[in-house]
Amino acid sequence: MTGYQRSIKDWPEDERPRERLMKFGADALSEAQLLAIVLATGDASSGQSALDLAISLVRIFGGLRALDAASITELCQTKGIGAAKATTIKAALELGKRLSSESPERRFKVTAPADIFHHFRPRLQHLRKEIFKAVLLDTKHRVLKDVTVSEGSLTASLVHPREAFLPAIKESAAAVIFLHNHPSGDPSPSPEDKELTQRLAEVGHLVGISVLDHIIIGTGSPGYMSFRDAGLL
Repeated sequence: MTGYQRSIKDWPEDERPRERLMKFGADALSEAQLLAIVLATGDASSGQSALDLAISLVRIFGGLRALDAASITELCQTKGIGAAKATTIKAALELGKRLSSESPERRFKVTAPADIFHHFRPRLQHLRKEIFKAVLLDTKHRVLKDVTVSEGSLTASLVHPREAFLPAIKESAAAVIFLHNHPSGDPSPSPEDKELTQRLAEVGHLVGISVLDHIIIGTGSPGYMSFRDAGLL
C-alpha cells in the first residue's frame, strides 16, 4: 500500500489539507488539496483518500474549469465519486463563481457594457449551453437583480418577450439589459440574436421599460459583444 493510500488522518499534521489550511491559510493549498477538503472523505472500497480522489479529478478533467463545465453524470463516472460528492463539487464551484462576480455593493451601478461583462463572465463564459438573462436596473442604472429567463441547448435558446419582461414588470424596473452566452466562444450575433433584440426593444418601448443593451458573452478578447456599442440597438 503506497503512502497516497493511507488515510489522511494517518499523515503528518502539516501534510493534511484541513490542518494546512488552518495553519497557513487557503492560499497555501493546491487545487487538489482544496478539492479534497470539499470532498471530505475518500473511497473506502479502493482505499483512496479524499486527496487521492481530488488528484484524480483534477488530472482526469484537466483543471477546475473543466470540472465546472462537467455534468453530474460525467463527474460520477470517476471511480469513488457518487452523486453526493458530485453535487458537493458543483455547489462549491458555483459559490466560487458567484463570489468572483459579486460586486462589493450588490446594487452596483452599470456605466458601460464592460461592467456587465466583467460581472457575469465567471458565471456564463464557459457554460456548454446558452443561458439568457435579464438584468433589472433602477432609474440610476443600479442593478436590482438578475433573472434567468431561458436555458437553451448548445446551439439555441428560446426566449419569449413575455417571459423576458415579466420579472422587470414585477420588480418595477426602470430599465433592463439582456445578456446571454455563446457556448462556441464567438460572441458575434446570429441573425436570430439580431431579430430577438429588435423584438425585445419594441416590447420594452410598449411597456415603458428601456432596453439599454443586449450583451453576448463569449471568450477571448474583448470576450463580449454589445448591441448598443455596435449601433444595433
